[in-house]
Amino acid sequence: MAVEPSAKAEMLIREPVAEVFEAFMDPEITSKFWFTGGSGRLEAGRTVTWEWSMYGFSIPVHVKAIEPNRRIVIDWPGDQDKLTQVEWLFTPRPDGTTFVSITNSGFAGDDAQRVEQAVGSTEGFAFVLAGLKAYLEHGIQLNLVGDRFPDGLGI
Repeated sequence: MAVEPSAKAEMLIREPVAEVFEAFMDPEITSKFWFTGGSGRLEAGRTVTWEWSMYGFSIPVHVKAIEPNRRIVIDWPGDQDKLTQVEWLFTPRPDGTTFVSITNSGFAGDDAQRVEQAVGSTEGFAFVLAGLKAYLEHGIQLNLVGDRFPDGLGI
């Protein structure tokens, strides 16, 4: 039986779970470390638009589930117009920090294409978590996502 490739990135954030969770719920905060704009807060059953203005790119994001301070699940477009699922898990720790795990799954294409998408998504979410960490812990905007492709996406 073949194992379906998935992307996974994880990071300890030295802030309370409510603050870390809110950073992904509120596009005003998320725009400080990931995308440049969002059409609204995440709510289960709602579709919002996330925009990366530096790339002239936006996507619809369908929110499948929200469990406050614990879990977020969305569907968003992947390659070949197939939706992929992204799940965030937020684990509060006894010292007041939060462990965040992001998994992206459901990639389309042949084996090589799915693996390539999983590797690219892992890289992207690692940048997102590093940017989140710098912003929440130190108030620094690293611009990692924008600086990843300084010449644009080429799509």
